[in-house]
Amino acid sequence: MSNTLVWLKRDLRLHDHAPLHAAHAAQCEAAALFVIEPAWLHSAEFSPSHLHFTLQGLAQLRRELAARGLPLLVRVGEVPAVLQQLRAEWPFERLLSHEETGSGWTFARDIAVARWCQAQGVAWQEFAQTGVVRRLRSRQGWAGRWAQRMDAAALPAPGAFRAARPWPASSLPDLPTLHRLGVPAPTQALQPAGEAAARATLQDFVAGRGRGYRRALSSPLSAESGCSRLSAYLAFGMVSMRAVHQATEAAIASTPDRALAHGLRGFAGRLRWHCHFMQKLEDEPQIEFRNFARVFDGLRPGCGTPLDDTHAARLQAWCEGRTGYPMVDACMRSLRATGWLNFRMRAMLVSFAAYHLGLHWREPGLHLARQFLDFEPGIHWSQMQMQSGTTGINTLRIYSPAKQAREHDPEGEFVRRWVPEFGTPDYPAPIVDEKSALKAIKDRLYGLRATPEARAEADAVQQRHGSRKSGLPPSGMKRGSAGPRGNSTQARTTARTAKPAEPSPQGELF
Repeated sequence: MSNTLVWLKRDLRLHDHAPLHAAHAAQCEAAALFVIEPAWLHSAEFSPSHLHFTLQGLAQLRRELAARGLPLLVRVGEVPAVLQQLRAEWPFERLLSHEETGSGWTFARDIAVARWCQAQGVAWQEFAQTGVVRRLRSRQGWAGRWAQRMDAAALPAPGAFRAARPWPASSLPDLPTLHRLGVPAPTQALQPAGEAAARATLQDFVAGRGRGYRRALSSPLSAESGCSRLSAYLAFGMVSMRAVHQATEAAIASTPDRALAHGLRGFAGRLRWHCHFMQKLEDEPQIEFRNFARVFDGLRPGCGTPLDDTHAARLQAWCEGRTGYPMVDACMRSLRATGWLNFRMRAMLVSFAAYHLGLHWREPGLHLARQFLDFEPGIHWSQMQMQSGTTGINTLRIYSPAKQAREHDPEGEFVRRWVPEFGTPDYPAPIVDEKSALKAIKDRLYGLRATPEARAEADAVQQRHGSRKSGLPPSGMKRGSAGPRGNSTQARTTARTAKPAEPSPQGELF
């Protein structure tokens, strides 16, 4: 049998791991590899928190794999060069990995790896690990494919391996450190990393904590404990989307607690949107860099033109949480300190940057990517554009910071926690006048959206990226089962309703 190398990327787990499962089933000599890539460390989205979380997850996974006889090598360098060096030490013939829908640098790297494999005669096999479909021709029926993948049997943790002879699993060098890699220690207080923490968090949520999910998810006060808190684990692959989906559906089907089932159905609906947004980046990688709808090119400073001094100062104030809008500043400071924020407040931050401050989404998006521990490129860039109004197909959602504070922090507890100087001379005045700023951008946006060019482009965007829900049963029901059809983002429809309920275009995740 062929020597097999398992290339780990954002899939740091044992359970439901197709490449590890395939390597184990082959009963050949095997090794696992994770590469810390300079392209990642030098990317504009990189954060020390991301690397710290990765190293913590790798340490746990290395111990688990070593107990099964599989060495996990961690190398630093560009992937083709690392593969070339390893092959000189151990002539592997198979490379196994999961597919990745990532940032532009990962796409370029995968092209380089494919060329290297072809030149070296190495068979590279990639496995799907989400609902994202490679080389998708049409979104028609996509939701049914998602359900089919998520309902398929999850793979168990592998058993014993035949270790690659050059690298005994019991005598590998220590993992590189942040200091050795020239990366400063993270300043954020992060949740624990690793598959064990991921699985414990999932079990805690579906066993009871998810009961108040629908009520808790909108407020930054209640969302911290009321949301699933699985997003970082999903982003780094410490738990699979299939495992989360199946645990959620099993809990809905088995619990006698109607309140818990109701909360979990809300969560299950949002899980379905996770891969929907990732599919957009898979189908059109350039949305990381340019507008979905090109009619909006040049709409705001930073889109094809450099920021002037006024907008550069606005961006800096927004990044630092000192805009003079207390709910905005509290959310930004909380995010910078913890690496997490609930969806509604994330949307408000982006809306404020786009509509109040008049900023193009790219630079604010890079700042948020560095703050979010759960940065997932496909979701991130789709949401940046959706909340900035440049998709051409979504309703413009302009969040009022004052309204969000009244509804989700009525006693001012969250603001006092993160903006203690609010109400004193030390707190800045509002950086822009809300009324005039919103009138100016609304006039431009609605004017553009009414043009024939914008309407034609919106039709094309909708055809390529719009939701296709046909074949997707509501949460808690299998195909062919009786009962109402619908989606958790709206009230469930009755069995008499002819058309399934439309999901929220917001795609409120986690």
